[in-house]
Amino acid sequence: MTERLIDRKPVIPADQLVAQMVPPPMFNDVSFDSYIPDPKEPSQSQAVQTASEFASEVAKRKKGKRGLFGRKSKSTTGSGLYLDGGFGVGKTHLLASIYHAAPEPKAFGTFVELTHVVGVLGFMKAVDELASHSVLCIDEFELDDPGDTMLVSRLLTELSARGVSIAATSNTLPGQLGEGRFAAQDFLREIRKLASVFETVRVDGPDYRHRDLPPAPEPTDPAELEKRAAETPDATLDDFDELCEHLSKLHPSRYGKLVEGVSAVFLDNVGPADDQAVALRFVVLADRLYDSSIPVIVSGARLDEIFTEEMLAGGYRKKYLRATSRLLALSRFGAAAHSNT
Repeated sequence: MTERLIDRKPVIPADQLVAQMVPPPMFNDVSFDSYIPDPKEPSQSQAVQTASEFASEVAKRKKGKRGLFGRKSKSTTGSGLYLDGGFGVGKTHLLASIYHAAPEPKAFGTFVELTHVVGVLGFMKAVDELASHSVLCIDEFELDDPGDTMLVSRLLTELSARGVSIAATSNTLPGQLGEGRFAAQDFLREIRKLASVFETVRVDGPDYRHRDLPPAPEPTDPAELEKRAAETPDATLDDFDELCEHLSKLHPSRYGKLVEGVSAVFLDNVGPADDQAVALRFVVLADRLYDSSIPVIVSGARLDEIFTEEMLAGGYRKKYLRATSRLLALSRFGAAAHSNT
């Protein structure tokens, strides 16, 4: 019988939370040299140069400078780099390249993983665990509520003061994070404080995942879906609504562990997400599937029909569009794999 994701209940021990903060598998071997800038988008070449210079500066700060009597003194404050741009322009590639070029210890994680680390370890323990790092790389820097914003703002302020450099990616400029969602003055003040940490670099260009590609693959017949899942080693097969319910019982930081070792994800009866909370959890799952290059094959609705027009018109529009971009890439991956069998 084909395994189901809903039967998995992954647990990450607290003492491994920081140690597991590394780039996802698809970015294990990337570098600044392997990033191929689009000649039509000069901002991409500039971003590579700036990111490379930032990584070099991180190494210098970590090494410290020889001062009076030959003593070493580490830089008292860390630097910050913020890579802003649309979907599929290679921001995560550059962020992972910064990580690989920086000296140990170092950490790489998504925004939601970082908030989970702080939640489990406690604020000061998290600061102590990360304070010796040369750089903290934060992917998908998107703020969903004022509490997380203030928490991360305070964390980055503490780490920067201890000499940790911060690199981050998102699809929204730091001064605009949270726009369209919260209007509280305290929240806006925290946003501005956070923005001052970063030097912002724009990365323009079309989404490389969909250049000259056909529309999303049509859903598979349910009987064929079950047959393909059974014939695919290490694949999982789940009902879409049941999986969404299971996700509600797991912290999003565990979603990566949830799909660990899975070769392909088959989803039956896919349809529009029934509310915002369900949709946002599925966004995180889509990110973790994409990180591990796991094909997604579905029956029911197409993967570009999960997020409703109403959702796409709201404050999480960019998050949903990014997830759709990644899901379509994974669905084409699944379709291509099937055509080659």
